[in-house]
Amino acid sequence: MSSHPNLLDASRSVLLLVDIQTRLSAAMPEVEAQQMSQYCERLLRAAALLDVPVIVTEQYPQGLGPTQANLLERLPAAAPVFAKTGFSCCAAEGFNATLATLGRKQVVLAGQETHVCVLQTALELDCLGYQVHVVTDAVCSRRAEHKAIALQRMQQQGVTLGCHESVMFEWLRDASHERFKTISSLLR
Repeated sequence: MSSHPNLLDASRSVLLLVDIQTRLSAAMPEVEAQQMSQYCERLLRAAALLDVPVIVTEQYPQGLGPTQANLLERLPAAAPVFAKTGFSCCAAEGFNATLATLGRKQVVLAGQETHVCVLQTALELDCLGYQVHVVTDAVCSRRAEHKAIALQRMQQQGVTLGCHESVMFEWLRDASHERFKTISSLLR
């Protein structure tokens, strides 16, 4: 069966969580930050079930602290965590090489802030030849209009926008998948 080249495939995907740190999340609107965290947790569970590698970045962790505990608990043991001061994840030492080593060309992006680190990462990864999918309900900015403008700009530049449920069901592709019931139960 042939499929559209822009549909996600679990065997070609990497999940990238960008700067979901407690101190940074505290600066976001509370409801949006909670939603981002919850949906990232779902994505992590699905990624674990479908053998999708995970990469995490932390913006200036000395000042903003580590990734949120609920997400750290869900990280696979092999998931690298990159500290960075540059806004794009591509600026983190070793990030590009680690991503290239995985040999997967689809990068699913979630995190914060949409108009800064997510935007710069998405555009740079696109320029490097990756197919970038930004999970719109799992990204956050301090101001809604900043998020909206960033999403529009990324889409104009060829980045694909989607929601966390779309990601999970594209990874599954079929209700006959052995993990379908387990993953669909995460959405309840």
